[in-house]
Amino acid sequence: MTGRIHSIESFGTVDGPGIRLVIFFQGCPMRCQYCHNPDTWKTSGGTEMTVEELLAIYDKNQNFYEKGGITATGGEPLVQIDFVTELFSAAAKRGIHTCVDTSGITFHPDSPETIQRFDRLTAVTNLVLLDIKHIDPVSHKKLTGQQLEPVLAFAKYLDKKAVPVWLRHVIVPGITYEQNNLVKLGRFIGTLHNVEALDVLPYHDMGKIKYKKLGLPYPLENIKPLSKKEALDARKLIIQGIKEERIDEKRRVR
Repeated sequence: MTGRIHSIESFGTVDGPGIRLVIFFQGCPMRCQYCHNPDTWKTSGGTEMTVEELLAIYDKNQNFYEKGGITATGGEPLVQIDFVTELFSAAAKRGIHTCVDTSGITFHPDSPETIQRFDRLTAVTNLVLLDIKHIDPVSHKKLTGQQLEPVLAFAKYLDKKAVPVWLRHVIVPGITYEQNNLVKLGRFIGTLHNVEALDVLPYHDMGKIKYKKLGLPYPLENIKPLSKKEALDARKLIIQGIKEERIDEKRRVR
C-alpha cells in the first residue's frame, strides 16, 4: 500500500507533543475559506510513498523524537484512512507516539464499514487533534462547503472510545468570532470528557501568497488577521461555555 504525500516537516513543534515528524497527506473534501494549504485539496496530487519509506525518514532523526512522534495531517489525512492506519500500526509496534490532525469530516456514523475502519485506526492512535471549524451548521456549510454533523458525530465517537483529543478552533473576524457561537462551542465541548487541551488559533492571511501562485481567488481577501487579545477573549468565551455545561451536567446527575 502507498499513500499520497504532499510534503513532510521533519521537526514539527505545533502538531502534537514534543518534536514530531509531520506528514502532510494529499486530498481534502473541505474547502475552508481560510485554508492555507489549497495545494493539498486534489486527491490526485502528491508523491506516492510507502510506510517503510516514511519510517525511514523518522529513523534518520529518531533521537529528536524521543518525547514526540509522528503526526498525520493535511489536507485531510483520513481521506486515506487505510494507509494512515497501516502507518500508525507499524509505528505503534515500535513504540512511536501517533497523532492525527483531522476535521472529522470523513466520519459517517451510520456506516458499519466506516465504523470498522475508524475502530482500527483509533486502536493505534495516541492522540487526535480535532479541528471544529464552526459550531453553527449553516455557517459551517458556508465556511467549509461541508456539513457539520459528521464532525460532531466524530467528536462523540472519540469520547465514547476514550481517545485523547486536543481540540482546535480558528477564530475568524466576522465568521467565528461571535459570542453566542463561541459559548455554544464551549457547551458542546463540555459534553465531552476526553478533551485534554483547547487550542484557539487566531486567523492569519499568510495563505494569500499561495492562492495567488495557484491562480485562485482568496475568499477572505478583506478580512484582517485576528489579534492575540481577541483570540484570548474568544478562548475565555469557550471556557465559559464549557463551565456552564459542566455545572448543568452536575445538576442533571443529582
